[in-house]
Amino acid sequence: MNEHIIQIIELTKKYGNIKAVDNVSLGIRRGEIFGLLGPNGAGKTTIIKMLATLLKPTSGFAEVWHHNILKEQDAVRRSIGIVFQDPSIDTELTGRENLDFHARMYGLNKEKREKRIAEVLDLVELNDRAKAFVKFYSGGMQRRLEIARGLMHYPKVLFLDEPTLGLDAQTRHRIWEYIKRLNKAQKVTVVLTTHYMEEADYLCDRVAIIDNGKIIALDKPNNLKNAIGEDIISVQVSDGGKFSDILTKIEYIKRIRLHDDFLFLSVENGEIMIPRILRLAHEEGIFVQSVSLRKPTLEDVFLTFTGRTIREQEASVKEQIRMKAKASMRMGGKR
Repeated sequence: MNEHIIQIIELTKKYGNIKAVDNVSLGIRRGEIFGLLGPNGAGKTTIIKMLATLLKPTSGFAEVWHHNILKEQDAVRRSIGIVFQDPSIDTELTGRENLDFHARMYGLNKEKREKRIAEVLDLVELNDRAKAFVKFYSGGMQRRLEIARGLMHYPKVLFLDEPTLGLDAQTRHRIWEYIKRLNKAQKVTVVLTTHYMEEADYLCDRVAIIDNGKIIALDKPNNLKNAIGEDIISVQVSDGGKFSDILTKIEYIKRIRLHDDFLFLSVENGEIMIPRILRLAHEEGIFVQSVSLRKPTLEDVFLTFTGRTIREQEASVKEQIRMKAKASMRMGGKR
């Protein structure tokens, strides 16, 4: 379990002056479910594409299943399966036909194809819909079929790029169960990208949190959450800056983060601390609009390291892309 079957050293990908992936180094162990967690535009998919030999790195080194991604591309591709973020199955074929076509591409003979098709259909519970055209599948069924297809050629590593994007909560949870099942039953190492905190928390043995192309934290989800405090008290107040200065002097508050009108306080025994905090706010003439108590989440981890939520970071990236597109259009108009 401790053997690193994916090794990445100072991997970098540049587009002009922009570093989509910035000097990333990490090792992924045999048999684990490893998550790349971060907002859209953080560099997660770019890392996956480089490991899958779909993109050439600007610099750095990486091996997948002990094969160099630049020098042994065919060997890497035989070792991996990949499920892309955007749908890539043929909706005019049946489920079985999609799987059969993929298996033929990898050179599986008829006996092996039939055996493997039955195995993967059983794994994702699509046996009863195998002969139906994919265009009549639900979004969740199509995603399950794509996962089954990625497993057809017995890969050692399965890359899942945003595996539950666009699915409803119930379907998303079912996909999580299939991923856990295939990891255990097929002994396959799973590397997934996601911007869903609960997905990374539920599925992953370890998580690398990525922002602006860099890894800002890497550990087991529980370790990451425990590192920022036992409980999180969220307090919305009339004057966050003033109350933050007051609370800084309070010994039982381990950490304070001010975000908009909210203060996020890391404390032990949060249930006991809430009345004290409310009493202090009242004494200082600060109006409390709302208060809540919860355990830390990976969103809190991201907020601690970046000062922003993933949702805000995604909005910022989208705005940057929009501004660059406008600038490009203006430049084009001047030519």
